[in-house]
Amino acid sequence: MKQLGQDRQVLAVTHLPQVAACADQHLLVAKQQVGKLTESSVKPIAGEALVSEVARMLGGEKLSNTTLAHAKEMLGAA
Repeated sequence: MKQLGQDRQVLAVTHLPQVAACADQHLLVAKQQVGKLTESSVKPIAGEALVSEVARMLGGEKLSNTTLAHAKEMLGAA
């Protein structure tokens, strides 16, 4: 995918932190129940919020120093 992105626009939706860490730009897609309706939102994410999101993808809702460090390493290596 990284090679494809060199001369094309690639949009990937993933739950895999290993794939997400390789992106040039990140968008957080979320949905929530509002009464009987489901609302979806999409927002850009960067910096510490991105690190936290990748860490959440790695280890679940409860972030640890280990998952945060791993997320920073993955994002730095991408």
